[in-house]
Amino acid sequence: MRVGVLTGGGDCPGLNAVIRAVVRKGVQDYAYTFTGYRDGWRGLLHGRSVPLNIPAVRGILPRGGTVLGSSRTNPFTQDDGVARIRETLTKDEVDALIAIGGEDTLGVAARLHGEHGIPCVGVPKTIDNDLSATDYTFGFDTAVNIATEAIDRLHTTAESHMRVLVVEVMGRHAGWIALHSGLAGGANVILIPEQRFDLDEICGWVTSRFTSSYAPIVVVAEGAMPRDGDLVLKDAAAQDSFGHVRLSGVGEWLAKEIERRTGKEARTTVLGHVQRGGTPSAFDRWLATRFGLHAIAAVRDGDFGKMVALRGTDIVRVDLGEATARLKTVSAARYEEAKVFFG
Repeated sequence: MRVGVLTGGGDCPGLNAVIRAVVRKGVQDYAYTFTGYRDGWRGLLHGRSVPLNIPAVRGILPRGGTVLGSSRTNPFTQDDGVARIRETLTKDEVDALIAIGGEDTLGVAARLHGEHGIPCVGVPKTIDNDLSATDYTFGFDTAVNIATEAIDRLHTTAESHMRVLVVEVMGRHAGWIALHSGLAGGANVILIPEQRFDLDEICGWVTSRFTSSYAPIVVVAEGAMPRDGDLVLKDAAAQDSFGHVRLSGVGEWLAKEIERRTGKEARTTVLGHVQRGGTPSAFDRWLATRFGLHAIAAVRDGDFGKMVALRGTDIVRVDLGEATARLKTVSAARYEEAKVFFG
């Protein structure tokens, strides 16, 4: 059997660990051969591939990013997208496909299998941790660790200058990075997309914090919005092929408003793609490796249309349709836990 492998969407630490595990187990245990497709679904559309074997994946476990490259390409936005994918798979004699990605990449895999009968197995990847069918996605733990370290460092400079520091982290629809890193880093305010914020309330917390001789840290997810209306962000007109707006600017806007309303100096740090880069944490290497091992086992079993998922400490298989049906967001109860430390 020949198996195709691709990584789609935004890169994150742990992608290479999945590729390594898939190839190692597939070659050693099942005598499979592998073809890697460059730049996600774009590679299948344009027939861009590379051979994958054990020497090719040796040494990539601790490396960030993905050796296969990635892109936000949606083949269903092109009239002949599915036909071109079929043509590539037939030409390369690929019998099954492992797609490693988030909601968009796996949504394409779900449609290719469900509507067009292409054998696909999915592996969940996103630093946002917003796939509902799995307890955790790899990439998330590394992003939280990076954001937490940044918050730790910003505490000292905030207190040295007695200024407000606003830290903008990733999180379009789900505030898991903001919630986890904000709690771990001792932030005084955490703002997430699931809960619209009251600017007057934030300014009250900021003012209260200064009375205790400590400068406040405000952590805000990029998708957070004020209660009294949506922000017009500087990249709001730009969209990717899945229709997602490229968010940017809430942190800067928030810092200016806090400074204007409280009279306290405020500055913004946007962590951006720093959260995606660099070597994966030990947890993400462990989780990504297990996902890879179970994904190739699903291929061996002919269990297509499934995604591997973490439930407790077990790796299970769930329908791709279920995995991409809805996002996992922060509940009001979880957010209330964090609010104990606000102000």
